[in-house]
Amino acid sequence: MIASTIGLDLAKHNFHVHAVDADGLVIKTATLRRSEMIKFFTTARPCLVGVEACATAHYWARELMKLGHEVRLIPPSYVKPFVRRGAKNDAADAAAICEAVQRPDMRFVPIKSEANQSFLMLHRARGLLVRQRTMTVCAIRAHLAEFGIIFGQGRQRIETIMPMIDGIAASLPEYARFALTGLINSVGELNKQIDGIETKLAEIGRSDPVSSVLSSIPGVGPITSTAIAATIPDARMFRSGREFAA
Repeated sequence: MIASTIGLDLAKHNFHVHAVDADGLVIKTATLRRSEMIKFFTTARPCLVGVEACATAHYWARELMKLGHEVRLIPPSYVKPFVRRGAKNDAADAAAICEAVQRPDMRFVPIKSEANQSFLMLHRARGLLVRQRTMTVCAIRAHLAEFGIIFGQGRQRIETIMPMIDGIAASLPEYARFALTGLINSVGELNKQIDGIETKLAEIGRSDPVSSVLSSIPGVGPITSTAIAATIPDARMFRSGREFAA
């Protein structure tokens, strides 16, 4: 198969490819299982491969680049205008990706390295744990209010009751004490996990050259600097600071 451009629609198990030659004529469409992906692109001549930017796109981009292909990731919103009306399926998506990646004015997403993805995962894990802690703290306040025990808003206010939990629990029914103790312990465990991730991010911020430069800006700490460095590995994709902010 001598393809000039391939549109690749990613999925969990079944992938769809849409290949065209240098004249834009369709020479192959196929559905591939995950186990067939590498074999297919190994036998194909190195060409331009367009992929929608999604959770697994960076992994597949790195794998295909190892085989000599030029891979470009496209934001999904930029692919949507190229989908044929009334044809929303994997084959149509692959064809739209193939069409979009050939546009000279198309904007692409930089391909992240494993290192960037790994410490971006730290931020996502921290965000999840922070949300869980906030939900737990709100639940504790609500449950205590049902028994006339009122605390101010904020995690710090709730954490002040942790040393006094035995005294507070003594005035509550047995089942309420059991539930409250479990929630309080959950907040403590979440605090430990969040602190551990923030310590690791601070280490990365000191060793990563981009993060260390960003941290020199007043008001920018290790959380913000590492998040920017992980999310945007190459700031040259933006034409101006205004475009970056947008």
